[in-house]
Amino acid sequence: MCGLFFSLGLAVDKSRIDMIAHRGPDGEGWQNWSTEQGPLFLGHRRLSVIDVSEAAAQPFAYRDGRYHLIFNGEIYNYVELREELGAKGHTFRTQSDSEVLVAAYAEWGEECLDHLLGMFAFIVWDEREKTIFAARDRFGIKPLYYVANNSGVAMASEIKQLLDLPGAERRMNRDRVIDFLSEGLLNHTEGTLFVGVQQIRRGEAVLLDLKKWQAGDPLPIRRWYQLPPVGSLTLTTEDAADRFFQLMADSVRLHLRSDVPVGSCLSGGLDSSAIVCLMNIALHDEGAEDKLNTISACFDEAYVDERPYIEAVNEQTAATSHLVFPDAQSVFDDAEKITWHQDEPYGSSSIYAQWSVFQEAKRQGIKVMLDGQGADEQMAGYHGAFGQRTADLLRQHRYGELLRMFRERKKMHGLSMREQVIATFLPVVPRPVRALALSMRRQVAQHGWLDSPVFKSLGRQTSAFAAGLESNQLADVNTVGNLSMALTDSMNLQMLLHWEDRNSMAHSIESRVPFLDHRLVELNIALGSEHKIVGAETKSILRRAMKDTMPAKITNRQDKLGFATPEEVWFKSVLRKQVEEGVEDTLRLYPDVLNADGTRRLVKGMLNGDAGFNFIPWRIVSLGIWGRRFGVSL
Repeated sequence: MCGLFFSLGLAVDKSRIDMIAHRGPDGEGWQNWSTEQGPLFLGHRRLSVIDVSEAAAQPFAYRDGRYHLIFNGEIYNYVELREELGAKGHTFRTQSDSEVLVAAYAEWGEECLDHLLGMFAFIVWDEREKTIFAARDRFGIKPLYYVANNSGVAMASEIKQLLDLPGAERRMNRDRVIDFLSEGLLNHTEGTLFVGVQQIRRGEAVLLDLKKWQAGDPLPIRRWYQLPPVGSLTLTTEDAADRFFQLMADSVRLHLRSDVPVGSCLSGGLDSSAIVCLMNIALHDEGAEDKLNTISACFDEAYVDERPYIEAVNEQTAATSHLVFPDAQSVFDDAEKITWHQDEPYGSSSIYAQWSVFQEAKRQGIKVMLDGQGADEQMAGYHGAFGQRTADLLRQHRYGELLRMFRERKKMHGLSMREQVIATFLPVVPRPVRALALSMRRQVAQHGWLDSPVFKSLGRQTSAFAAGLESNQLADVNTVGNLSMALTDSMNLQMLLHWEDRNSMAHSIESRVPFLDHRLVELNIALGSEHKIVGAETKSILRRAMKDTMPAKITNRQDKLGFATPEEVWFKSVLRKQVEEGVEDTLRLYPDVLNADGTRRLVKGMLNGDAGFNFIPWRIVSLGIWGRRFGVSL
C-alpha cells in the first residue's frame, strides 16, 4: 500500500508526492523524463509490506530500464505468478510483488490484468514504446484520480495532489454535492466533489500511446472487468456453502501474505468475525496462531456496543484483543483532520470510529489490517434488501414464503406487519412512480431543505440513486440480485472503500478486504436470491458456510451495526450545540446551496426527537468543514 503521482506535460514539483507522505513513510521516489509532449514525472511513496528492502523501491525499473512502475496495492498471488513468469524466462532481483507486476505487464501487456488477484492502482511507463498504461483493480479498492486538459494529464492516489493543476479547481461540483447532501452518495460516478477532478473507475484501464495521443484528446478509458450476470449460476444450498467456504478460506490465507505484522478489525458482526476465525485457522496451520491481534471500537451506550460478540470471537480464537473507546468530543475535534485525509466530506461519525480503530492499529505496531468491507453489498446484508426480496417472492407467487418472512421479521426485527406491507410495494412499482412517491414523502418530512437556488439550477428530475444507476448502465434494483449488483458495482461499495483507504492510509496502515477476492464476489453475484436472504435472515450463504467455524452467537445474530457510534444520543445531548453551530457555519459559507429555514426546521426536529433521526445533520456540518478546509467556492 503506497501513494503515487504521474504527470505528463505539466509543470509540477515533488510536493505533489510529499503531501501524501502518510501513505508511504518507508521510502520515496521521484523521477522525470523528457518527451515530445513535455516532461513526464513519476512519484512514489512507499509503505513496505512485502520485501521491505531498498531493492524494491519505486519507480521500479525493469528490463534494463525499459519499463518503469509506480504501484499502490498488493498482488496476493504474486508467489504463483512469479513461478509462472520464471518458467517463461523472467528473472527477478527482488522478492517483491511490484517486480512480479511489472514482469507480468512485460509478458502479457494489458492482458496482465486478468492474471492478477489483488488490489491495485498502477502506472507503467514504457520508455521504449512511449506508452503509458494505468489501471485500477476490479472493485476500486485502491484509488486513482486524474485531471486532463489541453496542457497535459496527471494521475494521483489522492484528490489533493491534483488541486490547482490546470483544470482541477477548488470549486464545488454541484451535482455531486447535492447527491451527497440528499442521499449520502459519493463515488457513484466518475466525478468527485471538485470540478475537473475525476477518477479511473473500478475495473477500468487506459493506454496512452504518446506517438498518437495528444494533450486535450479524451483519455481512452476502457472497462477491463465486468461482473457475471445476476443469477447466472445454479447450485444447491450445500454446494454453494461449500464453495463459498473454500474460496473465503483461500482468500484469507492469501491476504495474510506479508513480511510485517497483520491484524484484523473486529466489530463483532458476521463479516469481521468470519475473517478473524479464518485467520485463526490459517495462522494455526502455519504455527503462528499466537500472532492474531484484533482491534475493536466499543462504547458505553449498550445499543451500539458489541463487546459480547467481540469477546465471543476473541475467546474462541484466543486473539489478543485491543479495544478503543471513541469519545463524543473527538467527533468534532478530529473532523478537520479526517476531512483533509478524506479529501471530501463524509457521511457519518462511523467514519470517525473506523479512524480510531486504525489509529490504535498504528499504536500497536500492526502494519496490515484485514477488514470486512464488501460482504454486505454482494450478499444483500442490509435490511433494506428485504424490499427487493419481497418483490422477488411476489413475482414468483410464493405467498406462503412471503407471509413466513413477515412473521419472522416481526419476531426477529420488531417490524409490524403494516410497515412491511407498505414497504412491500415500493420496489415493484415502476421507477418513475417510486421516485415521485419518495420525493413527495421527502418534501413533506424534510421541510424543503433542498429547495435552494443551486438545487433548482440543476433541473434534476430523478433521485441521486436513480441517476447513478443510469450513469453506470445498471438495471433497476427490483430484485435482490440487481440490488447486490448495483451496490457492489458503484452505488455503495465505492464510497465505503474510499473511506477505508483514507482512514487506514492516514495512519500508514495497509487495509485488506478478503471479501473482495473476485472469485468470491463472482460466486455471490452469480448465485440467486435464495442464497442471500432466507426467511428473515440476511447473508444466508455466509451463515451456512461458517456455521462450524464461527461461534453460534455470531452466526445467529440478526441485528446489524458495523462501526456504528451513538451518533443520535451524542448529537441530541453533549454535541447538540456544536451540531447547531456547524449547521449555521455551513449555511453562512454556502447560502445558496440549502434552504436555510427548511434546514433549521429539519435539524431542530431531529435533535428534539420530533422527527426520525438520520445522518443529514452530520452531512450538512461535514460539507462546511470540507469547504473551509480546502477553500472550496461555489
